[in-house]
Amino acid sequence: MPRRVIITFAVIGVLLIISEYYTFQALKTATKIKALKWVVLFISLLIYGHFFYTVSSMNRGDGQTVTFQWAFGWLLIALVPKIVVMLLLFGEDVVRWVQRWFSFFTSEVKPLTGRRKFLSQLALGIAAIPLASLLYGVFKGKFNYKVIKYQLKFKDLPEAFDGVTISHITDIHSGSFDNKEKIQYGVDLINEQQSDIILFTGDIVNNFAYEMDDWIPMFSELKAPMGKYSILGNHDYGDYSDWKTPEDKKANFQGIKDIHPKIGFELLLNEHTYIEKDGQKIALIGVENWGKGFNQAGDLALASKGVQQEDFKILLSHDPSHWEYKVKKDDFNYQLTLSGHTHGLQFGIEIPGWIKWSPAKYVYKQWAGLYEEFGRYVNVNRGFGYHAFPGRVGIWPEITVIELKKA
Repeated sequence: MPRRVIITFAVIGVLLIISEYYTFQALKTATKIKALKWVVLFISLLIYGHFFYTVSSMNRGDGQTVTFQWAFGWLLIALVPKIVVMLLLFGEDVVRWVQRWFSFFTSEVKPLTGRRKFLSQLALGIAAIPLASLLYGVFKGKFNYKVIKYQLKFKDLPEAFDGVTISHITDIHSGSFDNKEKIQYGVDLINEQQSDIILFTGDIVNNFAYEMDDWIPMFSELKAPMGKYSILGNHDYGDYSDWKTPEDKKANFQGIKDIHPKIGFELLLNEHTYIEKDGQKIALIGVENWGKGFNQAGDLALASKGVQQEDFKILLSHDPSHWEYKVKKDDFNYQLTLSGHTHGLQFGIEIPGWIKWSPAKYVYKQWAGLYEEFGRYVNVNRGFGYHAFPGRVGIWPEITVIELKKA
């Protein structure tokens, strides 16, 4: 086993032991139900054992399976609330140690009777919030589809396209799906928007072309009178698996590209097409994945070759870091860019008009929603599916509907 993996396991192991100790003590102090602390410990040990067994026995060539995702999900459900308890009670221990240190010099000992019980009850009460949130996220939240609508005005939009609507979806991640009824609901919700165009911005699978096999008939039901177009995301290249031969990886990549016409989408691979209406047209440009620091297969110049600067342009680019570092200041003027990739990390807090936060904001400047700079827009869709963690907490799956208007 690689040294890095051993160190990671050791750190996780220490964290588990400390968090379990504090949770055990909190339950012992806060409740009169003596068996409760042992029941919680037993369930936790089962979850930890299942996770470590899954990780140690999995074949990297299989990629990130549904089994791994659920093992990781249950690990977070068991661990995160206990980390909350650990932090609160450890803080109280620090205060107590400081007081004892001062009492050594002052001979004054302040009574602590009742404080530990109160803090234990408080810590368990606060820990119940992430516990309930994570449980909701894995069973309900990942299917809590939201339709988010924008109306964008452009002076240079051809008049024929005034009022044209676009449904933007991204990050299907079909390899994570485990509920056909709920996914069908999401597909039907896309169709209910009755948009003129449907645009998909990558990550149709987790890693393997066969992950989409059972879902092709369902996603073939998507309808848009002016066309359906798509690009690739970072997961569509098969880079997150060990392959027996380069030929196997190449065949898988071709299989993933072949999925798109099977569900009625025109795949744009560093190329463009024109959408025409009433004798006028807009340019639709699709680049392969371009991410800051990895997989920069996207070639904006190649994809735009033959497009005129005065054309109205919609760019499909999976990773929003492409817009930040390459697109938004480009003199060629890409009026609207559609991206995905971040998922909003599938965890955060969003209350419209009040707060919008996720750890994703510390990684991506544009991580969810609509952004505008220099008169140019990028929409970062939060994703249709889910990956790694089999749930969503506060950052719900999204269908974006954009209405184009002539300013």
